[in-house]
Amino acid sequence: MIQSVLVANRGEIARRIFATCRRAGIGTVAVFSDADALSPHVTEADAAVRLPGNSPADTYLRGDLVIEAALLAGADAIHPGYGFLSENAEFARAVHDAGLTWIGPPAPAIEMMGSKVESKKLMAAAGVPVLAELDPDAVTEADLPVLVKASAGGGGRGMRVVRELADLPEQLEGARREAQSAFGDPTVFCERYLETGRHIEVQVMADRHGTVWAVGERECSIQRRHQKVVEEAPSPLVEAVPGMRERLFEAARVAAKAIDYEGAGTVEFLADNQGDFFFLEMNTRLQVEHPVTECTTGLDLVDLQLQVASGLALDADSPAVSGHSIEVRLYAEDPAQNWQPQSGPVHRLALPGSAVEFDVLRTPGIRLDSGVVDGSTVGVHYDPMLAKVISFAPTRTQAATRLATALGRAQIHGLRTNRDLLVNVLRHPAFLAGDTDTAFFDTHGLDVLAQPLASAATERLSALAAALADAAHNRDVATVDSTLPSGWRNLASAPQCKTFTGTGGDVEIRYLLTRYGLKAEGFDDVSLVSATARHVALDVAGLRRSFEVSRYGDDVFVDSALGPVSLTAAPRFTDPSAVVAEGSLLAPMPGSVIRVGAAVGDAVTASQPIVWLEAMKMEHTIKAPASGVLTELSVTVGTQVDVGTVLAVVEAAHAEGES
Repeated sequence: MIQSVLVANRGEIARRIFATCRRAGIGTVAVFSDADALSPHVTEADAAVRLPGNSPADTYLRGDLVIEAALLAGADAIHPGYGFLSENAEFARAVHDAGLTWIGPPAPAIEMMGSKVESKKLMAAAGVPVLAELDPDAVTEADLPVLVKASAGGGGRGMRVVRELADLPEQLEGARREAQSAFGDPTVFCERYLETGRHIEVQVMADRHGTVWAVGERECSIQRRHQKVVEEAPSPLVEAVPGMRERLFEAARVAAKAIDYEGAGTVEFLADNQGDFFFLEMNTRLQVEHPVTECTTGLDLVDLQLQVASGLALDADSPAVSGHSIEVRLYAEDPAQNWQPQSGPVHRLALPGSAVEFDVLRTPGIRLDSGVVDGSTVGVHYDPMLAKVISFAPTRTQAATRLATALGRAQIHGLRTNRDLLVNVLRHPAFLAGDTDTAFFDTHGLDVLAQPLASAATERLSALAAALADAAHNRDVATVDSTLPSGWRNLASAPQCKTFTGTGGDVEIRYLLTRYGLKAEGFDDVSLVSATARHVALDVAGLRRSFEVSRYGDDVFVDSALGPVSLTAAPRFTDPSAVVAEGSLLAPMPGSVIRVGAAVGDAVTASQPIVWLEAMKMEHTIKAPASGVLTELSVTVGTQVDVGTVLAVVEAAHAEGES
């Protein structure tokens, strides 16, 4: 039996695997890059081994260093998690050759499914329905739209939709760069793109004795940049189409048996609303969304992986499915700004009530699988996913409602996230009706779905609470006359004035605390009940409202039942050094410059790409804000930049006659 497991991964999935190992009495070993030296997965392991460097190519993709780390720490098995080396057949062989147990499928099975091009040919031969692969060099107008995909990986990297033939060469070039960076293999291919398909996948589990389970299906249709955002089990589509589940499960079992599969894997299909489906790929590893299958079956899939790797046999029949589970991926990103990744500190991440962490929900509730803890920092080297939040309930509507409420009431302080978008999706009538195809964001409007949960009125009320909490804090730390009310004067004076910046712009709060109570301009129906540095209670038109206020420097977070509000306290005086020239192109995140599209003195047009950044495994294009002349270019290829760095300056062209 396995005694000690090294997880060749990081963050949330490393912590998830460690949790099962601890419950099973198995030792744990972590590996970490320099950027991850203080990561929670490092401190939670029994032992940890440094992989020098920051980039995946220097660290988590170095199979030789990972195996050396396992031998150094005395581990007898390696679990790859997902991503990085999890679907690398050469690594699986090297683990075996080193005398270690590989917690995954046999190397030949990984190899056969490792190429999306070759795997489709294999599945077609086995009788599994497939979408035909297209040679990128032979795509015609009649084939459009097409999807460019990386042959060696997933997770949306190296994936682009092309609707105009003229755009294909540039998109192929970009996809190849991303694929090389993420997977070490630039091979890409094309296939017909179904605008409104449904992404359905089947979890399989197989042992070395010939038993193959189709554990259950998941629907993962709501995606951004071809990466899943909302996942659920069972699938609303499969539930609605008679006989579809049986056909899906049979196709998944045929796929697994065709390659003599062992362990956990996922067979992914693209389906239409009539229940016809086509093989996309087989992921020869554990999936990010595996918790929804765990919650609806009662299985610990990681524990089953350990058992299968140890040679144990599965029962003849897979367990029955009951209830409904929904998972959302909480990302540090701004959906309203083209899903722009965010980096920086996570001050607090807490769900209301008692959420289960990294364990199977056997009764209705909320589960949290997170790669960060309070005080963690999200860097630019890896995926910006903060956590997976999972609900389980008897019905789909109950699971959606429970999850939306937990997310809406969560304290998420620090980075901008996609939390509001997730809650809006979970509460959307189309989602609740099960109408969840891959065009969900296009159909229902990303601008609508990304709207803040808190209204403009809530933001103003929260700003008032923040101002009152700040005043209470000032009283707490005052060294003179600390018992006097904030802003106290012998005679009536001008109101206290504090300004915050919120999602709708600046919010100015003007108020007086008099012997008769609070007088706040624009808040005639609001009275103060109590105020401390962390908690403010207000009476609003006869309703008692409570606000939790947290401040980290100038950043203020106000949490209430009305919705979460993020504010920035405006400085009393402007720092001249912080002012940037008009027309400046600022780095939206830390990253590395990989391409420059113009030179100083060039005439540029509005929205023309000027600089390309690589950050968090993705390319990001910085465009000219207006037509004009590029008067300054502060970076070259290879330059590392911080958020807010001035990359270039475009002097806008004036209309004729302007001076």
